[in-house]
Amino acid sequence: MDMSRVAGHLIRRLHQQSVQVFQTHTQAAGFELTSVQFAALNTIAEQPDIDQASLSTAISFDRATIGGVIERLERKELIRRVVCTEDRRARRLRLTPQGEALLAACRPVIDALQADILGPLSPAERDVFLQLASKALRLDG
Repeated sequence: MDMSRVAGHLIRRLHQQSVQVFQTHTQAAGFELTSVQFAALNTIAEQPDIDQASLSTAISFDRATIGGVIERLERKELIRRVVCTEDRRARRLRLTPQGEALLAACRPVIDALQADILGPLSPAERDVFLQLASKALRLDG
């Protein structure tokens, strides 16, 4: 079997490349942040007061393990959990000023590393790739 024609294998390899590029660039810029933590921070910034379950759905991360991500972000004082007034069992998530500052500082790095993830592709090919990946994930509406 030619593994260069197996979608799952190629997606796994591309994921590995993406994680490696993300870590290399963010660490070089002095940020101690994983790609999942960035996705969580970015989503919380876009949807202030999102609850934990909705966050896990929004970033397509397992509900059982999102709690650890939230705890680490809270320990780093990047987010805070606020008790929901409608349901005291629920917690709403908000960025702290430190979280807002980190997100603003690291966004240019994250933007810049996107080209490296798909390095061999031309800008037009990257656009096509992103359209096709969104379609495969049913994100294209």
